Amino acid sequence: MKTKFTSLLLAGIGLLSIGLYGCKKNNTTAPKLIFKFKLDSTQVRLGNLGQPASISSGNAGQSPKFNGISAHYIEMAPTMFTQIGNGAVLYHQPETTLGGSTAIDHAKGVIKKDGETFFEIPLKDVPAGTYEWLRVSLAYQNYTVKMRIDTTISGFAINQFFDATIASFVGYNTYINNFNINTKNVAVNANKKQGYWGFETSPFGILISDTGSAPVTTVPNPIAATSPIPAGSCVVTGEFENQPLVITGTETKDIIVEVSLSINKSFEWQDKNPNGWWEPLKGEQVVDMGLRGLIPRVK
Repeated sequence: MKTKFTSLLLAGIGLLSIGLYGCKKNNTTAPKLIFKFKLDSTQVRLGNLGQPASISSGNAGQSPKFNGISAHYIEMAPTMFTQIGNGAVLYHQPETTLGGSTAIDHAKGVIKKDGETFFEIPLKDVPAGTYEWLRVSLAYQNYTVKMRIDTTISGFAINQFFDATIASFVGYNTYINNFNINTKNVAVNANKKQGYWGFETSPFGILISDTGSAPVTTVPNPIAATSPIPAGSCVVTGEFENQPLVITGTETKDIIVEVSLSINKSFEWQDKNPNGWWEPLKGEQVVDMGLRGLIPRVK
């Protein structure tokens, strides 16, 4: 015969089981496809056609220290013959016509640091298939480089190296309301074509800043012959390392893709002196700030 205590105990166990089941069910999440940036200064430096490239004659370059980067377009392509837009387009940052023509809306960009997740999507929303190539269009970069100042400013004689922060816009066209370089905020309220940039440094507390436009932005695409990208875009293309990425639609675990971007001397300038040092106050213009290659790796 069940006692009152036994009945209460059995009822309690039943409620506990239901609670545990409910917790287990609620904690179950759908597996995702996750993209993370890796910014690699040792990765092979490529040119527009995906071939190894050295610094152009008369120029010099640095591998920047990145503070943040954003992308505005992600697409996985099944083959080298898949035309841009015909693959699995996973992400497209909002655009606007506030500046006239259609442009990336900088205010709605998601800026991430090296190693951080910059986009994720439930695997159930990714078309099943085999993907050999990844296309990522970069929009904005913020990084630190070394610059040399050899001049007199406000009565101070300066001949030293300083850290300079660069904010560069590499997307095809970007509407910028305003942007922060480091401590300085720059109001624009207009569209800016690919290559627009600003920099600042503060030697001895003296703020120096400027804006400009790089005439070239390198955008490596190893399959340009079979699948070209629009002129002026920043759609960097890379082949999945070792083997294609296969999406079956029955995955039970997250898939992490490390998007390794080459920043091997990606900041390039006209070395007028020449001494291998960036000296913007002596008229050394920035000529290229594009990424130098993409290798997607499934982790």
